[in-house]
Amino acid sequence: MSRFLSNATNRIDAKGRVSVPSAFRSVLAQRNVQELYCFQDFVFPAISVGGSDLLERFERQIAAEDPFSPDANEMSLLIHGGGVFMKLDAEGRLMVTDFIRDFTGISDEVTFVGRADHFQLWQPTAFLAAQAQARGERKLAGKRS
Repeated sequence: MSRFLSNATNRIDAKGRVSVPSAFRSVLAQRNVQELYCFQDFVFPAISVGGSDLLERFERQIAAEDPFSPDANEMSLLIHGGGVFMKLDAEGRLMVTDFIRDFTGISDEVTFVGRADHFQLWQPTAFLAAQAQARGERKLAGKRS
């Protein structure tokens, strides 16, 4: 089964586009993803990107709740209010919009981070810091990295 793995940093061009790594484009093609669902991550200063299956997974969670419950309302606020649909251009590039820049702090480079069933867009130094922190916390807890 295809997964989004590893990470890569690419430069944003003068028109505000960034090339999605070829390995990630291959996974999108294998999954027949035509439109990308992008949302502001719940924990990190990153944009999470996947296909409609990612949005549908969250919507199933909401549907399992009382539609008027605080949990359902909060989840909808995050996945609907903090989400957009985007498409890659013919060359496999993604437009780095204000939606992405404002939430992540991305300016001239984007780090693409595989997260198994989706990937994330990070400001490069923020990713390195978060990864180092996660590794350090696992080390302190005596867990293998």
